[in-house]
Amino acid sequence: MEELNTQPALPQASAGESAGWGRFLLDVLETLLLSAALFLVINALSARVRVDGSSMLPTLHNGEFVLVNRIAYRFETPQRGDIVVFHYPPDPSQDLIKRVIGLPGEEVTIQDGVVRVNGEPLVEPYISEPPLYAGTWLVPEGHLFVLGDNRNDSSDSHSWGMLPYENIVGKAVLIYWPFENLQLIDHHDFVKATHD
Repeated sequence: MEELNTQPALPQASAGESAGWGRFLLDVLETLLLSAALFLVINALSARVRVDGSSMLPTLHNGEFVLVNRIAYRFETPQRGDIVVFHYPPDPSQDLIKRVIGLPGEEVTIQDGVVRVNGEPLVEPYISEPPLYAGTWLVPEGHLFVLGDNRNDSSDSHSWGMLPYENIVGKAVLIYWPFENLQLIDHHDFVKATHD
């Protein structure tokens, strides 16, 4: 007499289903590796910084997030008007953002609210108000003279000295947050401004 198997048959994975799961796991792994590689490349080429304070008003506002091009100065030298992010020379653990005013070999003079480079007054429509301080600085090779656009409320080259090239993180290129402030950052073109 034959015995009947009363237990229900358990579903068994076919070879096709096993291969499907294997392919799915491989796709997930490839996606994760590609994401990690992209993350590393993006971080090597750019930085994201938060503006903290009012030293760059009216150009940049407290709390805005800025995208920084880390490799910009591997292919070109900083120009007057560029807005740069850098490690603060007296405390390199702190990053600041300022505008380039004086280039190597130039003399920067501030007097009667006017900034002059090698005796030529700068046209600066981006500042909040003229500087209330005065002085003369000679920019050595391998350094920059930087100022905040909010001249009378900024810790910059007029108070702590020159910015060494090696402290530069990169060139600020884009305000990306808050989203309603999304815009490319205007790096004032002094050459064009003097010919207008």
